[in-house]
Amino acid sequence: MADEALSAGTVARRLGVAVTTLRTWHQRYGLGPSRHVPGQHRRYTPADLARLEIMRRLTVDGVSPAEAARWARQAPVLAPPERLGRPDRTSVTRAGGGTTIPVGRAGPAARGLARAAMRLDSAAIGEAIAHALATDGVVATWDGLLRPVLAGIGKRHAATAGLIEVEHLMSRCVSEAFATVTRTHPAAGPAPILLACADEEQHTLPLEALGAALAEVGVSYRMLGARVPVPALVEAVTRTGPAAVVLWSHTRATAGPHQLSALLAAHRRPVLVLAAGPGWQADRLPAGVVRPMDLAEAVSLATAIRDTQDRPTTA
Repeated sequence: MADEALSAGTVARRLGVAVTTLRTWHQRYGLGPSRHVPGQHRRYTPADLARLEIMRRLTVDGVSPAEAARWARQAPVLAPPERLGRPDRTSVTRAGGGTTIPVGRAGPAARGLARAAMRLDSAAIGEAIAHALATDGVVATWDGLLRPVLAGIGKRHAATAGLIEVEHLMSRCVSEAFATVTRTHPAAGPAPILLACADEEQHTLPLEALGAALAEVGVSYRMLGARVPVPALVEAVTRTGPAAVVLWSHTRATAGPHQLSALLAAHRRPVLVLAAGPGWQADRLPAGVVRPMDLAEAVSLATAIRDTQDRPTTA
């Protein structure tokens, strides 16, 4: 890493801050990129990154930006914040609690997103998600970036009963990002896929991820959203005649197999019924229902059924 030169976007993602925040710290406090190559933008060095990490940690700790910048400028290169006489809050953990969001083996981008979520920094959250979607696409962003952070928030909430405000803000930012994908990739023609949550199921983000992934590959869909009662679901199928229905359940409490049986018995029975989500139990699914293992498989199945419907019939 000794010779690594980092762009502002890369540094922002590693720190979990917005690029505009980096610009402010540069303009107001002199904590900017120090490497300069003629004809190119200035780049951040590892020493720059270390000072910015100190700046970020101290401001999260409640220190004023001006004071935090003074500490950061005076700190030895690559010195950990403990040498400044202040604890590194991001390393504090305790049984069942802690001040960080655990993201497992996820990469630096997920750790940066988790830090931004803990600070309730919606600008940084939005930038991180938008960059990942533009670079990696919906499926990779969901699996590699968003799922680890959302799961970490869930684990921390289960242990502490806290982070409700973090979960709400993060969910809103994710929903807005997926809605942007859908608006950017409008699909023409009728919607062959119907997306709905099981009755009383309120976890909609995975279904929104599927909708965005379908839009990204040009597959039209209808989204019914959370808590769809069985009669309403069957009525929607009868009125629209979708080729496939995806019914999402996050928990076993909402995964009643009778909902799937009702779809199979509908007057305009869909060609494909997908039971998506961890709530469904494979050994309780009615015959003819498919349970995709992940988002990529759900997209693949939905795309295949769309292509089957679009294929002209031969005499």
